[in-house]
Amino acid sequence: MNNEDEFYDAVTGLDSDESCEGTSEASFKDAIVFDSMQKNNGTAAQENGIKKRRTTLPAPMFSRNNFSVWGILKKCIGLELSKITMPIVFNEPLSFLQRITEYMEHTYLIQKACALPDSVERMQAVAAFAVSAVASQWDRTGKPFNPLLGETYELIREDQGYRLISEQVSHHPPVSAFHAESLSADFVFHGSIYPKLKFWGKSVEAEPRGTITLELLKHKEAYTWTNPYCCVHNVILGKLWIEQYGTVEIVNHSTGDKCLLNFKPCGMFGKELHRVEGYIQDKSKKKLCVIYGKWTECMWSVDPQVYEAHKRADKKGGTSDTKKHKQEEASRPENDEADDMPEVQETVAVIPGSTLLWRIASRPAHSAQMYNFTNFAMTLNELEPGMEGVLAPTDCRLRPDIRAMENGDMDLASREKERLEEKQRAARKERAKDEEEWSTRWFQLGTNPHTGSQDWMYTGGYFDRKYTDCPDIY
Repeated sequence: MNNEDEFYDAVTGLDSDESCEGTSEASFKDAIVFDSMQKNNGTAAQENGIKKRRTTLPAPMFSRNNFSVWGILKKCIGLELSKITMPIVFNEPLSFLQRITEYMEHTYLIQKACALPDSVERMQAVAAFAVSAVASQWDRTGKPFNPLLGETYELIREDQGYRLISEQVSHHPPVSAFHAESLSADFVFHGSIYPKLKFWGKSVEAEPRGTITLELLKHKEAYTWTNPYCCVHNVILGKLWIEQYGTVEIVNHSTGDKCLLNFKPCGMFGKELHRVEGYIQDKSKKKLCVIYGKWTECMWSVDPQVYEAHKRADKKGGTSDTKKHKQEEASRPENDEADDMPEVQETVAVIPGSTLLWRIASRPAHSAQMYNFTNFAMTLNELEPGMEGVLAPTDCRLRPDIRAMENGDMDLASREKERLEEKQRAARKERAKDEEEWSTRWFQLGTNPHTGSQDWMYTGGYFDRKYTDCPDIY
């Protein structure tokens, strides 16, 4: 193992509630205008000529019960986790490039936004998509493989109407760029991700870095946002669990509308665990609607006046939040050895008159034995017959250490991982000796036209299948 192996995105979570209370038939109809699109996301049994996709991995996950991360992390408290060796047993058989592709699991929400005539309703769908993008993280205790410099990943989903290409464009600091586009020219979705991680003794915090951009081409609208913070608790002792927190601001650069979403810290005994609450406002800061729910479960929208009336009635009929907080704080145990995962509170209490925007899809029954993958994640590293002759030679599916781990051969996976890292180091030394700069293949550093900030932009040409000048990284 080498000491330049970067610790990426080691996020986990806990089971979400299986359903929301108070769901009305009318609300479900609002949410499933594109339900047929959602049902096809990552599932295997398809009809009408749509090809089947796998529903399981070749081998179940390797047990981590006899391994501890304490010996690795105890000297790193307060430091950025940029050069820490992690045993392969803590990985999951996906590259980080494939992990960020999981943003696309709920693409039907983008397609819904494209079809909606009202800009506020479009913003609601985009907000639901932004929340859904982090939903796959709960219960994911493994970290993805660090992409090699020049590594790529493509995904073409004709049944979902899009194609995606991503590339590892920088190694120090690690930056992953992606570009997805509609096959019917409805939207473009792109961004570059470079999270900064720190270890704080019992937890790992991931600071979100990198702008995500969604362009609805037919509406001539562009939305931008940044993901919330992640905190992974109990990386040393106890059950791993995650909370997402911080404010996510989604900006519609065409209308001036904004959506402000507050991913709430769990609070005392998990009172706010997984909760998301916010509102959409116009450019004069008038609230147009309130959005609420859980990122592990579902999101709803409601009229602001209805929301405020419900909130006043709720306070009048029960103990105030301030009094509850003080009671909980007084009874909180001290010097816990682990940050115990709070009990999941009641599911989302649906306010009458609310409209359902999004609901998480259930995971396969065997998910716990398959790295807690969703149906969609289960398909991402599938190498179908004939694909080797079509994919770029830098594609994650062709990476031997990930393939070996997926097949259950941990020893081979570890040896291949070390070989690839050594090959990457040797190539870097050779470039340094020749004073040669690394040249990206499919993305270039430029300016995001909507934010004016620096961003990695797709230069085009990948799907023309001209791979003669791709680097030899495997």
